[in-house]
Amino acid sequence: MNVHAALLLLGLLTVCSCHRPQPLLQEAAANWTLHGDADWTVNADAFTGRVTDTVGYVITEASYTDFELELEFRPDSTVNSGIFIRCRGAAPTATDCYELNIWDRHPQPEYRTGAIVTRSRPLAYVETIGRWNTYRIRVQSNRIRAWINGTPTADLMNDELAGGYIALQASGTGVVAFRRLQIRAL
Repeated sequence: MNVHAALLLLGLLTVCSCHRPQPLLQEAAANWTLHGDADWTVNADAFTGRVTDTVGYVITEASYTDFELELEFRPDSTVNSGIFIRCRGAAPTATDCYELNIWDRHPQPEYRTGAIVTRSRPLAYVETIGRWNTYRIRVQSNRIRAWINGTPTADLMNDELAGGYIALQASGTGVVAFRRLQIRAL
């Protein structure tokens, strides 16, 4: 192989590696910070949030713009949870972030699991309580799409937030776990 071919191959491998999924959860979880009052435990496999009449988050140190996030989650029947993306600040809210909800028994069905809270009703109702589920979230430019267990649940065009942090929520009372978090830049 000549030098030009070797450099071309090296360049292609470098470009391709940037678009491969990267794990978001390492053993020490050093790339996340805690906010709020939830009791979070972390190991190499999962974040588990336990709450009793409170709220708390684990938040990425890095900011993200266009990406595809895949993870598994397991909520109990009472917890209010969600995945917040493109968050502007350290205290996630449904107005300063896009909140992809995890709460099958939300008292307002338009905000139940699969909704983008205050912005988009779920396209389908999925049941997630007490078992591992997959969430795939694709954010590109002003479009946010999401799937739970392969079922499309959100498709939103919105220009409010261009980039920001990712946060996982445990709120109310109950337990939620997240594992196999991977992100791929688009």
